[in-house]
Amino acid sequence: MSFQAYLDNIQAKTGQSPDDLRNWAASQGFTDAGQLIPSIKAGDVVAGLKRDFALGHGHAMAVYALLKGIRKEGEA
Repeated sequence: MSFQAYLDNIQAKTGQSPDDLRNWAASQGFTDAGQLIPSIKAGDVVAGLKRDFALGHGHAMAVYALLKGIRKEGEA
């Protein structure tokens, strides 16, 4: 599955776009000025996504990669 397919599936399931997820991360205190705060661990983000959006581990890790800047929208 491509990275974009993960994001598309997340949006279909939750109604949350990548920008919505970035806003959610900021509201949770995971990001500052659009950047993931260095002390925030993947497990913190994954737990929040599972709690708030009922995402599975793989999809939650895709959002973490998006927030961390490892992956970007439109990537295969």
